[in-house]
Amino acid sequence: MSRKSFQRWSMDARRRSLLEATLHCIAEHGMNGASARRVAERAGVTAGLIRHYFGSKDAMVSAAYAYLIGQLTGEAEESSEQAGEVPERRLARFIVANVTSPNLSSRKVALWATFIGRVRTEPEYSDIHRESYREFLALLETLIHPVLLALERPADPVTCKHYAIALNALIDGLWLEGGLGHGLYDTALLPKIALSAAEGILALPNNTLMQYVAVDKSSSQPATQ
Repeated sequence: MSRKSFQRWSMDARRRSLLEATLHCIAEHGMNGASARRVAERAGVTAGLIRHYFGSKDAMVSAAYAYLIGQLTGEAEESSEQAGEVPERRLARFIVANVTSPNLSSRKVALWATFIGRVRTEPEYSDIHRESYREFLALLETLIHPVLLALERPADPVTCKHYAIALNALIDGLWLEGGLGHGLYDTALLPKIALSAAEGILALPNNTLMQYVAVDKSSSQPATQ
């Protein structure tokens, strides 16, 4: 599976530092306040280097959106790539990674919300969003497929895609809720909630996924076993 969208942010350390600086400035000053001069100051470079890498502020900001989405998916994907693990554990790791730190972050949710308004009106952002969504679904499908096969369940492409869409909705909802920081519940509960709900969506036997997660209540930080 292609990982170009997930990993494009890691291709060049200097470019990556500029994108990090762009996201910082957007978080601190809003989209309009993330000027090339301000980003350059944050990154400790000249504005000319920004023009060299991106050509314009608009291109820099859209690249920062792609970078943010790439971080979110790439970090979750990496968590599921432990060699030799059974399919159920890989899927559980992926789900948990999406609803725990570093992916679960009020800053990342706020940044996502800042960008998402442009998805409906600006083709470049729409293209980034559509491609990242397509690749996220494809990744979920590759994780779901062997789980269904192991249980001798139908695992055709249509079935896997339908399940992937449902799991994506679950992950998105819990990520948004957990990242809002409203304090209505302990976000350390999210891994168990997510895995229990995923078992229901996929109609898996009880504890198929839940057995692979533990919550360290003393630190309020969930940890996969």
